[in-house]
Amino acid sequence: MKYGAARLGRVLVVRLEDGDVVHESIEAAARAEGIARAAVILLGGAAGGSRVVVGPEDAAARPVAPLQRVLHDVHETAGVGTIFPDEAGRPVLHLHAAFGRDDQVTAGCIRRGVTTWVVGEAVVIELTGTAATRRVDPASGFELLDV
Repeated sequence: MKYGAARLGRVLVVRLEDGDVVHESIEAAARAEGIARAAVILLGGAAGGSRVVVGPEDAAARPVAPLQRVLHDVHETAGVGTIFPDEAGRPVLHLHAAFGRDDQVTAGCIRRGVTTWVVGEAVVIELTGTAATRRVDPASGFELLDV
């Protein structure tokens, strides 16, 4: 385990609109406000056709091949994530969410493209006083947090 301390900065409230791609919109808002590091809370609706990474196809395989699910219809969404800059300094959202419809639930990473259905709300809580950055880990290929 590696960790470091941070302080709370500004709080950004984001209303996502019908058709907005969640990670693209939240990252754009962070860039516009100069927020490089943050904690993110998300809720709202996800459109049918949204793509979610639900794990690796084979946990032992390298490089990791993501297992993807496509949401078959509109789903309720609740998620939590973080924003940290990549090695080029771009703020990158890493957010996992649960997607529910009727009695079925899918959970996973939104990075492959989750689209807002009618309403999406995100609260972006800026983190200051830290230099934490996402760096590519050669072993996994993932951008891991370097604190």
